[in-house]
Amino acid sequence: MANDIKHAAHAVDAAAVLGLLPSRPRLLALGEPTHGEDTLLHLRNELFRQLVEQEGYRTIAIESDCMTGLAVDDYVTSGTGTLDEVVEHGISHGWGTSAANRELVRWMRAHNEGRPASEQVRFAGFDGPLEITAAASPRQALTALHGYLSAHVDAGLLACTAEALDRLLGPDDRWTEPAAMRDPARSVGRSAEAGRLRLLADDLVALLDEQTPHLITATSREEWDRARLYGRTATGLLRYHSWMADTSPARLARLVGVRDQMMARNLLALAARGPVLVFAHNSHLQREKSSMRMGGNPLEWWSAGALVSARLGAEYAFVATVLGTIRHQGVDTPPPDTLEGILYALPEDRCVIDARRLAAALGDTRPAPRVSPWFGYAPFDPARLADSDGIVFVKDVPQS
Repeated sequence: MANDIKHAAHAVDAAAVLGLLPSRPRLLALGEPTHGEDTLLHLRNELFRQLVEQEGYRTIAIESDCMTGLAVDDYVTSGTGTLDEVVEHGISHGWGTSAANRELVRWMRAHNEGRPASEQVRFAGFDGPLEITAAASPRQALTALHGYLSAHVDAGLLACTAEALDRLLGPDDRWTEPAAMRDPARSVGRSAEAGRLRLLADDLVALLDEQTPHLITATSREEWDRARLYGRTATGLLRYHSWMADTSPARLARLVGVRDQMMARNLLALAARGPVLVFAHNSHLQREKSSMRMGGNPLEWWSAGALVSARLGAEYAFVATVLGTIRHQGVDTPPPDTLEGILYALPEDRCVIDARRLAAALGDTRPAPRVSPWFGYAPFDPARLADSDGIVFVKDVPQS
């Protein structure tokens, strides 16, 4: 078995990753089992550079705010703003401080310098404007959508004025109330104003669709596509806030499900650009149901990857990253009877593994699930080998 596993391992590069697949996918998803480790992000950056230079990939989408990510895309395509500004404010979840994320944006800008738009690389956040404990006000997305439509269609077709929209939205701190995640009564998501806003958002998105031929001609496909992002974000945020105000046992499961649905809709829109490298936590990209415990309760939901895979089929590929150690977080050498322990015995510091060949080598005997001593790291579930098109194994992750 050891020789079979060794023969299933290859050096980590774009050619080896794509060589695992029957055809080049429109969305190539690379997952990570933990956040905030620059070792994994530098590996992602190198793979993206190779995919761009050797395979014609043009877009990278990361688990970051889709709205703030627009500033990063503007910077890498046209030089708008400064590197410091867009990395700090355009990459959410606090990950703008990452040296690897900064290097990614710097490289993308340098690559695009002097190139025509058709040859430029693009950046996208595909997460909603959400954190684990809060959600943004729908103001930015909703007013941007309304502003785009009011500038290009007859005012009589709009469901409301900008002033009426502003009154219904009210102060933003009503929407971003931190206590609302734990106390549904503190959420504004099912107020009369929120209900009216959901209807208005639906009408504005419908109008955007109805006016597509005119809007693409009057503006550009790029501006129209950005307006569609505003619409997806506004309706998704209003739905998320509505579930924040819910008091049923389904509340938390629906919140995580709505978030991944927002991710999936953004990825499907990006797939039209294709091909795209997608980078996020394994749990957002796997094809099987995701699970976690929140507030002491077990939750299950369909991930963005599962939703996208159901739509795109073979045009979606998922490669999971599996780790040996993160010693600075107390994650030491994996037990030899776990999948991580079996891979840790390989001589390579990092390698690409053919997941199906590995599953065949293991036969009916599946390794024991690894237990993490640190909440921030999710070991790979060996029962889900068939769920992955491949594995990138990194033996040791040093402190960033």
